[in-house]
Amino acid sequence: MLRHLTPSGVRTPFGKYSHAVEVQTGARLLFCSGQLGIDVHDAIPDTVEAQAVLCFEALGRCLVEAGMGFANVIRINAYVTDRVHMAPYMQVRDRYVASPPPASTLMIVTGFTRPDFKVEVEIVAAAR
Repeated sequence: MLRHLTPSGVRTPFGKYSHAVEVQTGARLLFCSGQLGIDVHDAIPDTVEAQAVLCFEALGRCLVEAGMGFANVIRINAYVTDRVHMAPYMQVRDRYVASPPPASTLMIVTGFTRPDFKVEVEIVAAAR
């Protein structure tokens, strides 16, 4: 159902991601809104690692609700508020990413709706 592509003539990915993922006809698609590092009691951890775990755990619950799992993720878009957050975020991401990995983008942004948020993650998933 999914074909992960790393075309010749394109530099090998910098991390655990595919350059492209092809979804075959007939797949169900799930688009998840960006999830922030906040728990159900409105607590926001201080570290990007703890916030990233909350993001991926929330996304995992969305996947389960749709009858999917992290192996169904075809794209991750992530946003961090500082370059120093990139490596810690990627370490958490890599614990949740299946193999072969999805397509992925990581951007540095100036901020979110509240200054204590350090990371936001959104995904697209596909399943039969």
